[in-house]
Amino acid sequence: MADLATPVHVPVLLAPVVAAAAGARRAVDATLGDGGHAEALRRQGAEVLGIDRDPAAIAVSRRRLGDERIRYLQAAYSAPAALEAVAAFRPDFILLDLGVSSRQLDEAERGFTFRPNAPLDMRMGDAGATAAQLLNSADEAELARIFHEYGDERQSRRLAREIVRRRSHRPLIISDDLVNAVRATLGPRAGPSEFARLFQAVRIAVNDELAGLATALPVFRDALTDGGRLAVITYHSGEDRLVKLAFREWAAACICPPRQPVCTCRGRPLGRLVPRKPIVPEPDEVAANPRARSAHLRIFQAGDAS
Repeated sequence: MADLATPVHVPVLLAPVVAAAAGARRAVDATLGDGGHAEALRRQGAEVLGIDRDPAAIAVSRRRLGDERIRYLQAAYSAPAALEAVAAFRPDFILLDLGVSSRQLDEAERGFTFRPNAPLDMRMGDAGATAAQLLNSADEAELARIFHEYGDERQSRRLAREIVRRRSHRPLIISDDLVNAVRATLGPRAGPSEFARLFQAVRIAVNDELAGLATALPVFRDALTDGGRLAVITYHSGEDRLVKLAFREWAAACICPPRQPVCTCRGRPLGRLVPRKPIVPEPDEVAANPRARSAHLRIFQAGDAS
C-alpha cells in the first residue's frame, strides 16, 4: 500500500514497458525509484527484483509494494552485488529507467534542482563525492570535459574557467553558485533549459552514470533467458547513443572490420531490436508529465533473431 504522504508519480512510458514485458515471469527493475514500473510488472504476473542505489527509494517502494513477489537490493545497478544478483535471478525481462525520479528532483535537499539555495549534492545514493566537492576540486580541463561531453556545451572551456575563478575566492556550495557561474558565462538570458542541461551534466559525472551503464549492459544481456528482453529508457543523448550502439552491435551478424576478408567474430546476432527505432512518449504523456519529453525507450530481445 502506498504511503499517503508520498506522491505517487505515473512512470514514464509505462504502457510500452508493460507491453515489452508481456509474458515475463521474472523481471528486474534495476532503477526501482518509487516502484511504479515494478508495481505494473508484478501486477501482470512477474516476480520482481527491484534494485536502487538510493535507500530512500527502497524505503518508499517497500512501503508502497510490500514484500509479496518482490525482493529488494540497495545497490547501484552496475555494482558487483547487483550484477551478481541479476545473473542469479535469471530474468526474462530487465528494465533500466535512467536519470532521476520526480521525487529526487522535487526534494531540494537532494541537490538535483537548480531552484535557489539547494545544496550541490546530486548523489543518487548516500556515498561518494557530492557535486560541490567535484566542482571545487576538479581541474579546469576535467570540468570542461564534463560540460562538453555530458552537457553538449559549446562554451564548456569558458564555463570551466569561470568556475575555477569563482572557487578561488569562495567555494561553490549551493545551486545559486553554479547558476551564477552559468549566467556569467552564457549571459543573463541563460534560463531553465541551460541550467537543466548543465546540472544534468554535473549529475552524470557525480554518479559516473555512463561508465556504469556501459558496464551493466552486456552483463544484463547475458543474464536474460532466451527470448528475454532488455528495455532501457534514456533521457540524455550520451546515454541514448551508448544504448543504441550496443544494441545495434548485438543485433549484427558480423562485427568484424569492414575490409577484413574473412569473418573471425561470433558470426551471428545475439538478438534483435524490437522495434528497430526508439519509442518516445505520446503528446498526451508529455503534456501530463513534461519531464518525459526527452525519454527514449529502446528494447533488445536476446536469443535467436530469426
